[in-house]
Order: sequence, then structure tokens, then C-alpha cells
Amino acid sequence: MAPNDSAGTSGGTRGTAVGRRKAARYIVPVAVAGVAAATIGLVPALASSGDPDLPKISAQELIEKIAASDTEQLSGTVKISTDLGIPSLGGLAESFASGAAGGKGGSGADPQERMTELASGTHTLRVAADGPDKQRVSILDDAAEYSLIRNGDQVWAYDSKSDEAYHATEDRAAKDAGRGAGRGADKKSGHPVPDGVPTTPKALAEQVLKAAGPTTSVTVDSTAQVAGRDAYKLVVKPKQSGSTIGSATIAVDAENGVPLKFTLLPSAGGKAIVDAGFTKVDFSKPDASSFTFTPPKGTSVTEADDAKARHGADKGLGDLIPGAEALGAGDQGAKDTKVIGEGWSAIAEISTPGAAGLPSKASDDVPAEAQQFLGALGDKVSGKFGSGTVLKTRLINALVTENGKVYVGAVTKDALVKAANDAS
Repeated sequence: MAPNDSAGTSGGTRGTAVGRRKAARYIVPVAVAGVAAATIGLVPALASSGDPDLPKISAQELIEKIAASDTEQLSGTVKISTDLGIPSLGGLAESFASGAAGGKGGSGADPQERMTELASGTHTLRVAADGPDKQRVSILDDAAEYSLIRNGDQVWAYDSKSDEAYHATEDRAAKDAGRGAGRGADKKSGHPVPDGVPTTPKALAEQVLKAAGPTTSVTVDSTAQVAGRDAYKLVVKPKQSGSTIGSATIAVDAENGVPLKFTLLPSAGGKAIVDAGFTKVDFSKPDASSFTFTPPKGTSVTEADDAKARHGADKGLGDLIPGAEALGAGDQGAKDTKVIGEGWSAIAEISTPGAAGLPSKASDDVPAEAQQFLGALGDKVSGKFGSGTVLKTRLINALVTENGKVYVGAVTKDALVKAANDAS
């Protein structure tokens, strides 16, 4: 069994806090749901036959093994459980998270809407991949299935329950340019997959390892069996106080370096925020039919460009929070953003356009239902900065002051209030 072994944090694991560059987006509960999808939690449900006896390996060597893994072909079944602590309010939160697809002519198969389902509850996924241009993810229900398929420049999504499909043709040149800029696919490409929504434990592990630096403890903590595969357990912990994250554990395939299981625990204790793992996995080449799709006869098909035109007039929850669009607009929204602190306890301070805080009451622009939802997420606070509301989840918290400042991060409410006071 591999003993505890720590890694230096000045080598290949340098980086910034999880999501620092995109932290501004998280003040919007819909975006928080996206983060949950980006940190997809897979229910344990993993066969275990005792800890295997594996050769000793250091944490640095194990990280390098993950980075060097060139496995691009796999198929399997994944269980997903996510608990961000977002209230349901009788389905209100989910209705906001799913946007206005159903009410304004949108497609029930639109990935931008459907992938947010992974933000809460327990789900079973069937996944397959054959290189960077062929992937399939299916969310399995008792009597239905939702599938998202990419095959080259063709992207299809299909909901068997509603018999609706969504189709997009990806602009390969734009996507490649976006990759070169380090920002993923260009938004103009028509690619419907939401940004930062990984669907394998490996993608989750890579996000967390980017945060490993001087503020992070990385150790190898025993071994395990996941989906019948021998694995090492890599444990990543913040050294600082004030973070909502207690630890992330990554079970890494001892043979090929592929992360098989990912668990994110809160610093406050209790059940995992995210728990990710394969229940079955096969690293052989999937059948080509896994990546082909033809809409069944009678299926209602929505083209990506048509869906964009319809959604342009819709108001989602993000539209109801002043400055939310700018906060989630990448580089443009980051112009009035500065980072307080470093590592896992880093906090983004954002000045919203027009110095607008959260709406204090329902209006024509802020329906009562939206105000109710925001109120359920929020705690009123005050200090030298004045007064404001902390929008809280188990992972990301945000303080929105009445004078239009926003403080957001994977930190506790007290840490946000202190940052706002210190900045006043």
C-alpha cells in the first residue's frame, strides 16, 4: 500500500484558486448550477474489494502520471450526486436553472438548459469517448434518456421523453482559435455545450490540480479499487482557513493514470458537495455507432441558430441581477475585478455596472418568484461597507452590497464580510 507522501507545490502543479478567473459568474445561482455541473459529483456506488497493494508512489509522481495520461478512448457508467445546498422552493430553483426553454419556444433538448440538471440530486450517466472529436454523454432516467453527442463538427442532443432534438454545426476554425486563446470554443461557433462542464472525473481532477500551489497540501493517501481497477488516492487540501472546501480526493488508475473517482468535501463537514466515480469503465475503443445519431421520425428538431434567436428575448435569473451579464462575460466582465488574497481563500471583488446592488423588492423586471428565490439563498449582513446580502451555497458564496460591490469566492460568509470591511 502506498504510504502518505506529500508533493512540493512549486513544480508542475502551480496555478490559481479553483475558478478564480471565472469566480465572478458564481453570484448568479444559475451559474452556481453550472459550476456544479463543472464539478460533476458521481455517487460512490463503486465496487470495492479492499485496498490493493501497489508500489510506493509520491504525490508529485502521481500528478505527473495524471498529466502524462494519453488515454482518449473509454466507455462506461458513472453515478452523479451533487449537493450545493440550493433550495428547490417547489421546483422554482430548477425552473430558473433550466432557463425559459419551455415557455418561449426553446428546445427541451437544448444542452445549455438540460446539463444544469446535474447541479443537484443523483444521476446515472453513460459516457463514451474516442479522441477529442467524438464524445457521448447520456443522462439515464427511469423511463427516458437524454443524450448529447459530438461527432466531428456535428453536435446533437436528444430527449427521448419529449421526442425533441437539438442540432449544431461547430465552427472548427473558431473552436481551434478559442482553444489557442485558452478559453475553449468560441461562443460564435454554435457549440451548445456549456463552458466548464466536464463529464469525467479526469476533467474534474484537472480543475482542482490547477489550484495546487503554495497554499495547497497534496498527498498520496492509501489505495482503492474503483470499478474493478486498482487506484491510488490523491488528496488535495487547502492549507488556509476560510475556504468552503475541506478536501478533494482523486482516485487515479494505477495503470494508465486516468482519474476514476472524484470527491469534494466541504470544510464545514457533512456529505460531499460532489462525489464522482465510474461504476463500470472500459478503455477499449468504443463502437463507432456510439457517436452517430439520426432523429427518429416525427422528432421536433431545433437548430442552434434558431434557438439563439428565440432565447435572445428571454429573461433568465441572471438577467434579474444587475450587472450579472457583465460579471459572466469573461475578459470584458473582469475589467472592474480585482482579487483579494490568494489560493483557496481568494476572493474576487467586482464593481457592478451602475453600482447596482441586488433588487430589494419585486418589480416588473424582478418577478416575485425570483425575489423569493434570491431571498431563500441570501443572508442579510452589514459592516463598515454598509449593508448587503450573502448569496450562499455549500461551495460558492457571494456578498452583494447595496452600493454595487460584489465579493465572491469558495469562501465562508465571514471571510466575505471581512474582505468587504477591509476594502472599505
